[in-house]
Amino acid sequence: MPTPIAEDIDYHGLPAIHLRAPDGAEAIVLLYGGHLVSWKPAGGEERLYMSDKAIFQLGTPVRGGVPVCFPQFGNTGPLPQHGFVRTRMWEKVAARAGDDFAMAALRITDSEETRAIWPHAFQAELSIGVTNARIDIEFEVENTGDQAFEFAAALHTYLCVKEVEEVSLEGLRGQRYRNLLNKDAIEEVVDTGTAVVIDRETTRLYYETENPLLLREHRRSLGINAESMPDTVVWNPWEHTCATIADLPANGFRRFLCVEAGAIQKPVQLAPAESWWGRQTLVAM
Repeated sequence: MPTPIAEDIDYHGLPAIHLRAPDGAEAIVLLYGGHLVSWKPAGGEERLYMSDKAIFQLGTPVRGGVPVCFPQFGNTGPLPQHGFVRTRMWEKVAARAGDDFAMAALRITDSEETRAIWPHAFQAELSIGVTNARIDIEFEVENTGDQAFEFAAALHTYLCVKEVEEVSLEGLRGQRYRNLLNKDAIEEVVDTGTAVVIDRETTRLYYETENPLLLREHRRSLGINAESMPDTVVWNPWEHTCATIADLPANGFRRFLCVEAGAIQKPVQLAPAESWWGRQTLVAM
């Protein structure tokens, strides 16, 4: 039986926490960005994609894994793309391995630097739990100030695949979405396919996703479920756009599909002392 672990490590020069449950399930999360960079189910292989050209330095987003988007998604507001918590250091709150799990919790709070670009007092916490074939990623935000604020949030999950053209994502039939590649289009489309397949650049924002999702590959699958994160983004840059992204290899687009759980379409409203949480759960099959 593997030795359970919840230890501080160095990961490409950045402080991180290595988790290993007694059954062998493993994860690594950076303190920089509260960024989950690795997840291996018990007895299994890596299920998160990390770019071979990812940059591990302060001030630069890390390409791959599960970046945390907050308090803005994308470039839809005045803040840096996907907000600012993914490029700041978090603090470790807890890390431990129990009889059948391993977990870590990280926290970030507002600072003079964050208030200069987003004038609100907050505390955000990311919790990671692994056991057997499952990982739970929970993100919680608390308004610690005396003024209400609103925000968007997402877990920008890069799922590792053998070949993106050969996967199918089930569970979105009948769901409304907007094609974010068309910047001028505001109309919503209803997905009528039995599954989403990737054969071109894809950036879709699905609203109020109702069902668990299933990512099917040859000889393996991945169950995807979200709580309190009603929206789902499906993203792959395909060949042309991939070539314009400096921290992705030329064929990188073939090795991942982003399936992101978020609260995006309708910003979350938080009054003073109120809190909100959302969770994405992945189960390897």
